[in-house]
Amino acid sequence: MLSTTTYAMNNSPSYGKYYYGGLYSLLSFILTVIVLYYVLTGRGERIDIGWFLSETSPYMWASLGVGIAVSLSVVGAALGIYTTGTSIIGGGVKAPRIKTKNLISVIFCEAVAIYGLIIAIVLSGNIESYTQSLVDTDDVIKARNWYAGYCMFGAGVTTGVVNLVCGICVGQVGSGAALSDAADPTLFVRILIVEIFGSAIGLFGLIISVLLTSKAKMGDKN
Repeated sequence: MLSTTTYAMNNSPSYGKYYYGGLYSLLSFILTVIVLYYVLTGRGERIDIGWFLSETSPYMWASLGVGIAVSLSVVGAALGIYTTGTSIIGGGVKAPRIKTKNLISVIFCEAVAIYGLIIAIVLSGNIESYTQSLVDTDDVIKARNWYAGYCMFGAGVTTGVVNLVCGICVGQVGSGAALSDAADPTLFVRILIVEIFGSAIGLFGLIISVLLTSKAKMGDKN
Protein backbone atom coordinates (compact mmCIF):
# COMPACT_ATOMS: atom_id res chain seq x y z
CA MET A 1 0.00 0.00 0.00
CA LEU A 2 2.78 2.40 0.93
CA SER A 3 4.74 1.59 -2.21
CA THR A 4 1.67 2.26 -4.33
CA THR A 5 1.09 5.59 -2.57
CA THR A 6 4.71 6.61 -3.00
CA TYR A 7 4.64 5.67 -6.68
CA ALA A 8 1.50 7.72 -7.23
CA MET A 9 2.99 10.76 -5.49
CA ASN A 10 6.21 10.56 -7.50
CA ASN A 11 4.40 10.19 -10.81
CA SER A 12 1.59 12.69 -10.28
CA PRO A 13 1.65 15.69 -12.64
CA SER A 14 3.32 18.79 -11.21
CA TYR A 15 1.56 22.06 -11.90
CA GLY A 16 4.11 24.16 -10.03
CA LYS A 17 6.08 25.13 -13.14
CA TYR A 18 2.90 26.30 -14.87
CA TYR A 19 1.85 28.32 -11.84
CA TYR A 20 5.20 30.04 -11.42
CA GLY A 21 5.50 30.60 -15.16
CA GLY A 22 2.09 32.26 -15.27
CA LEU A 23 2.87 34.39 -12.21
CA TYR A 24 6.18 35.52 -13.70
CA SER A 25 4.49 36.41 -16.99
CA LEU A 26 1.79 38.41 -15.20
CA LEU A 27 4.31 40.39 -13.14
CA SER A 28 6.44 41.07 -16.22
CA PHE A 29 3.39 42.32 -18.11
CA ILE A 30 2.34 44.65 -15.27
CA LEU A 31 5.84 46.12 -14.94
CA THR A 32 6.08 46.63 -18.71
CA VAL A 33 2.74 48.46 -18.80
CA ILE A 34 3.78 50.74 -15.92
CA VAL A 35 7.12 51.59 -17.52
CA LEU A 36 5.55 52.30 -20.92
CA TYR A 37 2.87 54.47 -19.32
CA TYR A 38 5.38 56.75 -17.63
CA VAL A 39 7.69 56.89 -20.64
CA LEU A 40 4.96 57.65 -23.19
CA THR A 41 3.31 60.30 -21.00
CA GLY A 42 6.56 62.21 -20.54
CA ARG A 43 7.03 61.27 -16.88
CA GLY A 44 9.89 58.85 -17.29
CA GLU A 45 11.83 60.54 -14.48
CA ARG A 46 9.35 59.01 -12.05
CA ILE A 47 10.81 55.58 -12.74
CA ASP A 48 13.10 56.14 -9.80
CA ILE A 49 13.36 54.00 -6.67
CA GLY A 50 14.32 56.97 -4.53
CA TRP A 51 11.29 58.98 -5.67
CA PHE A 52 9.01 56.01 -5.08
CA LEU A 53 10.30 55.40 -1.55
CA SER A 54 10.08 59.06 -0.56
CA GLU A 55 6.61 59.67 -2.00
CA THR A 56 4.85 56.56 -0.68
CA SER A 57 3.24 56.65 2.74
CA PRO A 58 4.81 54.73 5.65
CA TYR A 59 1.29 53.52 6.47
CA MET A 60 1.33 51.62 3.19
CA TRP A 61 4.63 49.89 4.01
CA ALA A 62 3.52 49.06 7.54
CA SER A 63 0.18 47.69 6.33
CA LEU A 64 1.90 45.61 3.66
CA GLY A 65 4.20 44.19 6.32
CA VAL A 66 1.24 43.15 8.47
CA GLY A 67 -0.57 41.58 5.53
CA ILE A 68 2.47 39.72 4.20
CA ALA A 69 3.39 38.39 7.65
CA VAL A 70 -0.05 36.85 8.13
CA SER A 71 -0.76 35.71 4.57
CA LEU A 72 2.54 33.96 3.82
CA SER A 73 2.60 32.35 7.27
CA VAL A 74 -0.91 30.97 6.77
CA VAL A 75 0.00 29.72 3.29
CA GLY A 76 3.07 27.95 4.70
CA ALA A 77 1.00 26.36 7.47
CA ALA A 78 -1.68 25.28 4.97
CA LEU A 79 0.87 23.70 2.63
CA GLY A 80 2.48 21.88 5.54
CA ILE A 81 -0.83 20.54 6.85
CA TYR A 82 -1.86 19.52 3.35
CA THR A 83 1.37 17.59 2.81
CA THR A 84 1.56 15.83 6.15
CA GLY A 85 -2.22 15.34 6.46
CA THR A 86 -2.51 13.35 3.26
CA SER A 87 0.35 11.09 4.35
CA ILE A 88 -1.20 10.52 7.77
CA ILE A 89 -4.53 9.60 6.23
CA GLY A 90 -2.95 7.42 3.56
CA GLY A 91 -0.57 5.66 5.93
CA GLY A 92 -3.34 5.23 8.48
CA VAL A 93 -5.17 2.91 6.09
CA LYS A 94 -2.48 0.28 6.63
CA ALA A 95 -1.47 1.25 10.18
CA PRO A 96 -4.32 3.00 12.05
CA ARG A 97 -2.10 3.43 15.13
CA ILE A 98 -0.19 6.32 13.47
CA LYS A 99 -3.19 8.64 13.21
CA THR A 100 -3.08 9.90 16.78
CA LYS A 101 0.59 10.46 17.55
CA ASN A 102 1.38 11.88 14.11
CA LEU A 103 -1.04 14.73 14.74
CA ILE A 104 1.92 16.45 16.40
CA SER A 105 3.14 17.19 12.87
CA VAL A 106 -0.08 19.08 12.19
CA ILE A 107 0.42 21.04 15.41
CA PHE A 108 3.93 22.04 14.33
CA CYS A 109 2.54 23.27 11.00
CA GLU A 110 -0.19 25.26 12.73
CA ALA A 111 2.42 26.92 14.96
CA VAL A 112 3.89 28.51 11.84
CA ALA A 113 0.68 30.47 11.27
CA ILE A 114 0.70 31.54 14.93
CA TYR A 115 4.19 33.03 14.49
CA GLY A 116 2.90 35.22 11.67
CA LEU A 117 -0.14 36.24 13.69
CA ILE A 118 2.05 37.28 16.63
CA ILE A 119 4.22 39.51 14.44
CA ALA A 120 1.13 41.00 12.79
CA ILE A 121 -0.25 41.96 16.21
CA VAL A 122 3.09 43.48 17.22
CA LEU A 123 3.33 45.49 14.00
CA SER A 124 -0.27 46.68 14.26
CA GLY A 125 0.42 47.97 17.76
CA ASN A 126 3.33 50.07 16.47
CA ILE A 127 1.27 51.86 13.80
CA GLU A 128 0.33 55.32 15.07
CA SER A 129 -1.07 58.39 13.36
CA TYR A 130 0.98 61.52 12.66
CA THR A 131 0.21 65.06 11.53
CA GLN A 132 1.06 65.53 7.87
CA SER A 133 1.76 69.27 8.22
CA LEU A 134 4.20 68.61 11.05
CA VAL A 135 5.94 65.87 9.08
CA ASP A 136 6.34 68.19 6.08
CA THR A 137 8.14 70.81 8.20
CA ASP A 138 10.21 68.56 10.49
CA ASP A 139 12.69 66.27 8.74
CA VAL A 140 13.51 64.37 11.94
CA ILE A 141 9.89 63.30 12.49
CA LYS A 142 9.51 62.47 8.81
CA ALA A 143 12.63 60.31 8.78
CA ARG A 144 11.50 58.47 11.93
CA ASN A 145 8.08 57.69 10.51
CA TRP A 146 9.42 56.55 7.15
CA TYR A 147 12.07 54.44 8.90
CA ALA A 148 9.36 52.81 11.00
CA GLY A 149 7.31 52.01 7.91
CA TYR A 150 10.26 50.40 6.14
CA CYS A 151 11.20 48.40 9.26
CA MET A 152 7.66 47.06 9.63
CA PHE A 153 7.60 46.10 5.97
CA GLY A 154 10.94 44.31 6.28
CA ALA A 155 9.79 42.55 9.44
CA GLY A 156 6.60 41.38 7.73
CA VAL A 157 8.44 40.09 4.68
CA THR A 158 11.03 38.33 6.85
CA THR A 159 8.39 36.64 8.97
CA GLY A 160 6.22 35.68 6.00
CA VAL A 161 8.97 34.19 3.84
CA VAL A 162 10.65 32.34 6.72
CA ASN A 163 7.34 30.86 7.89
CA LEU A 164 6.38 29.92 4.34
CA VAL A 165 9.57 27.89 3.94
CA CYS A 166 9.27 26.57 7.50
CA GLY A 167 5.73 25.31 6.88
CA ILE A 168 6.78 23.50 3.72
CA CYS A 169 9.77 21.98 5.54
CA VAL A 170 7.72 20.76 8.50
CA GLY A 171 5.06 19.37 6.17
CA GLN A 172 7.56 17.36 4.15
CA VAL A 173 9.32 15.98 7.23
CA GLY A 174 5.98 15.24 8.90
CA SER A 175 4.86 13.36 5.81
CA GLY A 176 8.02 11.27 5.93
CA ALA A 177 7.53 10.68 9.65
CA ALA A 178 4.00 9.36 9.11
CA LEU A 179 4.99 6.99 6.30
CA SER A 180 8.10 5.81 8.16
CA ASP A 181 6.08 5.21 11.32
CA ALA A 182 3.61 3.14 9.36
CA ALA A 183 6.44 0.96 8.06
CA ASP A 184 8.62 0.87 11.21
CA PRO A 185 7.44 2.34 14.56
CA THR A 186 11.02 2.74 15.80
CA LEU A 187 11.72 5.46 13.22
CA PHE A 188 9.09 7.90 14.48
CA VAL A 189 11.09 9.41 17.35
CA ARG A 190 14.20 9.84 15.21
CA ILE A 191 12.37 11.69 12.47
CA LEU A 192 10.44 13.72 15.06
CA ILE A 193 13.75 15.23 16.21
CA VAL A 194 14.40 16.43 12.65
CA GLU A 195 10.90 17.87 12.54
CA ILE A 196 11.46 19.81 15.77
CA PHE A 197 14.59 21.42 14.34
CA GLY A 198 12.70 22.24 11.14
CA SER A 199 9.94 23.90 13.16
CA ALA A 200 12.51 26.02 14.99
CA ILE A 201 13.36 27.79 11.73
CA GLY A 202 10.18 29.85 12.09
CA LEU A 203 11.42 31.19 15.44
CA PHE A 204 14.46 32.71 13.73
CA GLY A 205 12.25 34.88 11.54
CA LEU A 206 10.14 35.80 14.58
CA ILE A 207 13.19 36.92 16.56
CA ILE A 208 14.67 38.95 13.69
CA SER A 209 11.33 40.67 13.11
CA VAL A 210 11.08 41.66 16.76
CA LEU A 211 14.62 43.08 16.63
CA LEU A 212 13.79 45.03 13.45
CA THR A 213 10.76 46.68 14.98
CA SER A 214 12.21 47.27 18.45
CA LYS A 215 13.28 50.82 17.52
CA ALA A 216 10.53 51.57 15.00
CA LYS A 217 8.31 54.39 16.30
CA MET A 218 5.61 56.19 14.36
CA GLY A 219 3.76 59.35 15.37
CA ASP A 220 4.51 62.99 16.17
CA LYS A 221 6.15 62.49 19.57
CA ASN A 222 9.92 62.34 19.91
